[in-house]
Amino acid sequence: MACVLEAPLRMSVLSEVTASSRHYVDRLFDLDPQKVLQGVIDMKNAVIGNNKQKANLIVLGAVPRLLYLLQQESSSTELRTECAVVLGSLAMGTENNVKSLLDCHIIPALLQGLLSPDLKFIEACLRCLRTIFISPVTPEDLLYTDATVISHLMALLSRSRYTQEYICQIFSHCCKLQHWHSCGFKSLPQPLLCANGPDHQTILFNHGAVQNIAHLLVSTSYKVRMQALKCFSVLAFENPQVSMTLVNVSVDGELLPQIFVKMLQRDKPIEMQLTSAKCLTSMCRAGAIRTDDSCIVLKLDHDLKHAHELRQAAFKLYASLGANDEDIRKKIIETENMMDRIVNGLSESSIKVRLAAVRCLHSLSRSVQQLRTSFQDHAVWKPLMKVLQNAPNEILIVASSTLCNLLLEFSPSKEPILESGAIELLCSLTQSENLALRVNGIWALMNMAFQAEQKIKSDILRGLSTEQLFQLLSDSDVNVLMKTLGLLRNLLSTRPHIDHIMSTHGKQIMQAVTLILEGEHNIEVKEQTLCILANIADGTTAKELIMTNDDILQKIKYYMSHSNAKLQLAAMFCISNLIWNEEEGSQERQDKLRDMGIVDILHKLSQSSDPNLCDKAKTALQQYLA
Repeated sequence: MACVLEAPLRMSVLSEVTASSRHYVDRLFDLDPQKVLQGVIDMKNAVIGNNKQKANLIVLGAVPRLLYLLQQESSSTELRTECAVVLGSLAMGTENNVKSLLDCHIIPALLQGLLSPDLKFIEACLRCLRTIFISPVTPEDLLYTDATVISHLMALLSRSRYTQEYICQIFSHCCKLQHWHSCGFKSLPQPLLCANGPDHQTILFNHGAVQNIAHLLVSTSYKVRMQALKCFSVLAFENPQVSMTLVNVSVDGELLPQIFVKMLQRDKPIEMQLTSAKCLTSMCRAGAIRTDDSCIVLKLDHDLKHAHELRQAAFKLYASLGANDEDIRKKIIETENMMDRIVNGLSESSIKVRLAAVRCLHSLSRSVQQLRTSFQDHAVWKPLMKVLQNAPNEILIVASSTLCNLLLEFSPSKEPILESGAIELLCSLTQSENLALRVNGIWALMNMAFQAEQKIKSDILRGLSTEQLFQLLSDSDVNVLMKTLGLLRNLLSTRPHIDHIMSTHGKQIMQAVTLILEGEHNIEVKEQTLCILANIADGTTAKELIMTNDDILQKIKYYMSHSNAKLQLAAMFCISNLIWNEEEGSQERQDKLRDMGIVDILHKLSQSSDPNLCDKAKTALQQYLA
């Protein structure tokens, strides 16, 4: 049978979800409340990290039923909580998922859930609201449709560290400078914010945001401290009223500017340093703090340069930490807003920051789990493709290497990358004078061709052109040669594809195979080439290109008796595919190969001390006896 090249990274391919999506939705309508609860729990487990399953469940109408169960007073608190968790998981999928949830009016339902006395349910609702509001497709204004919502959220800040973290994160994402000229959203109450009305900063400020959030800056939880700090950075941005107020607020006897300065210290996380610097910068611009204040002048006089250096250092550190350890990669990804920061780093003005961000992305792309979840959730491939359009070689090398991983067959990013015109881009990289770019270009095409549709394979061959393919096969660098052979091997897999490609490019491919087998190449190169011949021999019509080429047949015969067992085994794969007796014309092929002395060699190999050679030879001989 045809041999297909293994993916270049040794990763276990996760199996696709096979259970019926409809089954999960049907269980939500069971008359037994316990069965409904178990159905929701099973649905929760099924959608984790599986965007396809999430999309299926949304299409099948799971969202309205989950919202119904969540809002029913007759539903147990446990059921309502689990419904909120599943809805939150659905929101962590694609932007289309969030749009579907918004169309079902999820936000009013979750806000209503915050009136519950049960803390776990409140936390689940807030977690889901947080996920929805941080999505770029969610209008921030939806938080301000009811005057009582902000007051109630302020009151919930005291309930737990989770309510503090989620509410602060919601506020920081829903606090924008506004220039509105219209009011209201379809099917929703008229918002507080409309033409010439108060903006988000003013609304939050008037509801006591500064006083309610200030004490969270000294919380024992880093996540709470960080989200509170982000709140202040957006509240104070270009807002003199807030900035002037912050100067005089104290927590445990310490003024906020002093707390911000402490957060600038180099032993603090980079994220904290940058955000506290933003707060102090806003206060300086508002005149709340003098720009020559001795406590901050050394931190802000080279503000932009220092921020770039910090970002570069952070990305480099994360890239190094995540290079070889899956657990560490997971922890890095789970760091708050990490993927957003990396994606933003790809478009930084500083080349050094961009390069460090791409290196970090490359390091994290070695994880199967992250390729299937976080990379897809954040559509990382989009900014990466932009980077590849116009960047210096040092960035192109790392970015194209990252793209190789995003094109592995289990990566959900593979299809949209293909649709974005990646083939043309990658084919152009194979013509680069830079060796690393040539290797990455052909490597990415090899991954792209793995188990691909025939159209994609044809597009690759058309994009490369026969001339360029020969150029790559005669490249002086063995890595380029091996990856090109790997590409050919992946192109020539599955019989219809093999026959189609050999009908259009057979003559050129056979020429290339002949040249390599005759050339001075290492064992690995010749083994790959023989495996390509074995794939061709598996075709229905393509195998005749071998049978009518006596030169190639003699080379196969030669390698069957070679001193290297790998080459012998690869040559025997060719023979086995040619003589398989269940296929049309097998008798004529068997006779011709017997006349060449192939059967005599098979008898000798059946006595080999190498178990693989022995077994393969015996299997081949059985085709003559059948």
